Amino acid sequence: MTWEEQLFALFDDLEQQADALYDAERGAELADRSRSAYAEVTLAGRLMAAVGADLAVDLRGVGSVTGRLERAAAGWFLLSTADQDWVVRTDAVLSVLGAPARAVPDVAWSPVARLGLGSALRRLAEAAEPCLVHGLDGRQDSGILRRVGQDFVELATGPDGSRVALVPFAGLAAVQSRR
Repeated sequence: MTWEEQLFALFDDLEQQADALYDAERGAELADRSRSAYAEVTLAGRLMAAVGADLAVDLRGVGSVTGRLERAAAGWFLLSTADQDWVVRTDAVLSVLGAPARAVPDVAWSPVARLGLGSALRRLAEAAEPCLVHGLDGRQDSGILRRVGQDFVELATGPDGSRVALVPFAGLAAVQSRR
């Protein structure tokens, strides 16, 4: 092998080593960026990507509820079972099984998905259907939702609906209604 061939072989070897070091450095940088970007993903974003999927959701004060995710929004989601709908407050969720690996960023949400829990509860109040209100502490109260304030809902209970309980959103796990 001539001195020129040896020199070119050395340059080729150095170039391959540089490429390998660059690839290793780039891989670490991409992994770091990926971890950093994932830190911005919210539970609501993951649930938004799961609309239409069958999920098993474990709720504080309620237990496990399995159903199809019909709608996800800011602070709440709608889970449908065979004969019931569940309006679930996201803060009550302990775990979710069955969600896909992807997420939908907030900027891609429809304006309807930005509506809060109060909007969902107002729909139930307008329907005046009997429902079961589940508290974070495991308490259950049946009645009819009447009016919805900024951070609470009125629940009319009793045989004639004359007894009204104020239920703060902060203590609410889910509202279960019949279809």
